[in-house]
Amino acid sequence: MTIWSSCRGPRRSAASELAVVLSTTPGSPSSNAWPARPRQAWPRHILSSTWLRASSSVPSEAAVCACLSVPHSPEATVSAFPIKTDSTFATGPMALAYLQFADGYYRKNGKPTSEVRDICLSVRPLRQLFGTLPARDFGPLHLKAVRQAFIDGGLCRNEVNKRTRRVVRFFGWGVEEAMVPSQVHWGLKAVKGLKKGRSGVRESEPVKPVPDAFVDAVKPFVRARIWAMVQLQRLSGMRPQEVCSMRTIDIDMSGRVWVYTPETHKTQHHDKQRRIHLGPTAQEILRPWLRTELAAYLFSPREAMDERRAERRQARRTPLTCSQRGRKREAKPKRSPGERYDTRSYYHAVLYGIRRANREAERVGNPPIPHWHPNQLRHNAATRLRREFGLDVARAVLGHSSPVVTEVYAELDGAKAAEAMERVG
Repeated sequence: MTIWSSCRGPRRSAASELAVVLSTTPGSPSSNAWPARPRQAWPRHILSSTWLRASSSVPSEAAVCACLSVPHSPEATVSAFPIKTDSTFATGPMALAYLQFADGYYRKNGKPTSEVRDICLSVRPLRQLFGTLPARDFGPLHLKAVRQAFIDGGLCRNEVNKRTRRVVRFFGWGVEEAMVPSQVHWGLKAVKGLKKGRSGVRESEPVKPVPDAFVDAVKPFVRARIWAMVQLQRLSGMRPQEVCSMRTIDIDMSGRVWVYTPETHKTQHHDKQRRIHLGPTAQEILRPWLRTELAAYLFSPREAMDERRAERRQARRTPLTCSQRGRKREAKPKRSPGERYDTRSYYHAVLYGIRRANREAERVGNPPIPHWHPNQLRHNAATRLRREFGLDVARAVLGHSSPVVTEVYAELDGAKAAEAMERVG
């Protein structure tokens, strides 16, 4: 079963990802490999460890229907399926249970976080290679085989190590739920991560600040609200998610410096507070986008689409036909712009502007501008703040708990080093 066709493919709900019915038992003559071909969607259900123990190594369709016929509760599950302490679990159904757990656990403001998607991508080769293997027999060599599948997929070393650690964490969850012996988890933890320069796996390029000339080049080719978001990020060091979710109600305008407190942010689950200070320049950029409806998002792709349609109607040279005048828009189109940008749509809006700028540059004979993405603007702000005010100020503005993290974002100022050595001689 394919979880996602690619790392950047369209995201689907966890219910559709887990929509399978296992009609055969792995190891039987009619079975090829785990998982069986998807045929019919299961209703959304929590696959508990008790239920998996009771249904032996692989749940059958009859067991699924019987367990779904009653409300899910520990008492009902135990009475329907007595616990078998000597049963073994195949890795495949145990992975399904873990995906269900992750979908309910990794949530923020009622929505699944990106960790759910990352877990699905990490578990997929595990289920494809060792879905029928009893989980208690999974050892370090099996983990290395899964890691090699990540490498063969073209992933960089850091991403390979991250996904491998998720697989180890999956078996740690299995130990917690009494599905596998604790020795399995201990053995997998003994597998060390790939070291830089010693593994033969490609390295990822570090994120660098983007030159201001390349940022300014896209201004004529993006919408005004997208350009405002770019400017705000470059000035304040906000994350893309934070600038996308700005609302009037979240901005304290009582002082000379405005304070923006995002509704949600990256470190919210660590009980960290995030306050973003907006100076006079940022206030002038933001002022035209403030709303009387306080809870409305400032930057709306739906309004951007309406503006684009109005511009196209105004620029139209031929009159509308009778059929076009009487045509009505669909009440519920398959795809419609949302109330606010998310990080993905914001990224694509910037990418669209870069492509348009490069087409124009090619037409007039100028060199193209390199590709850049919104998260680099945070690095721009960090480098500028560190150069002008020092590392502590940059850390406070970016919202980092440790200056070590800020050093990843802020580039060292080579000019200051050269000036110091010139004085030293």
